[in-house]
Amino acid sequence: MTADRPPLRAVIADDQALVRTGFKMILAADGIEVTAEAADGAEAVAAVRRTRPDVVLMDIRMPEMDGIEATRRIIGDAGPDATRVIILTTYDLDHYVYAALTAGASGFLLKDVTPEHLVSALRLVQTGDALLAPTITRRLIERFAHHDEPQTIAAHRDLSDLTPRELEVLRLLATGLSNAELASRLFLSPTTVKSHVGRILSKLDLRDRVQAVVFAYEAGLIAPGGGA
Repeated sequence: MTADRPPLRAVIADDQALVRTGFKMILAADGIEVTAEAADGAEAVAAVRRTRPDVVLMDIRMPEMDGIEATRRIIGDAGPDATRVIILTTYDLDHYVYAALTAGASGFLLKDVTPEHLVSALRLVQTGDALLAPTITRRLIERFAHHDEPQTIAAHRDLSDLTPRELEVLRLLATGLSNAELASRLFLSPTTVKSHVGRILSKLDLRDRVQAVVFAYEAGLIAPGGGA
């Protein structure tokens, strides 16, 4: 935390009190303010609307309302200073994670995450970046794409707004390349690649790289199991 940046604020949503307590202790030890705790999705949505945190740690399987629906509602409420959602899951390839990503989550963490990784993940997402490496996102999408909900990310977005170069960057980004790898492949500077990625997200109204990868699959730019 820097002197000119307010402390990061978080909500923890999990139906297990011990999990919430453990995460709260880890975050508090690093100066992250936990504005509220929630035992189910409905409580999480209410807590976000009440306290407007930067990030929500969201369990998937909760009573009353699950984490997917809660994420959808939180993202639906999003304004200029949007709250971001990190999904908590027990399993590396939880069937529900893909649905959560299409609902607007910025990534996911396993519940056995180390304290250091937990804190760095929240700070990364707060900056507007995505938590998942695109390669992990791609693995999820290849396993679950077209087996969950209808195409939700790709709907109502016009690829014609992208320049040929931006379309090329989007296709390569969706194959799991980092900005440095994109720069090397396209013979561009990392700064130029970052600018391209930023314009792609802005034009397509996408929150982060994770959503861009999901969009690329759902728009048919990338085929599960295949390439661009």
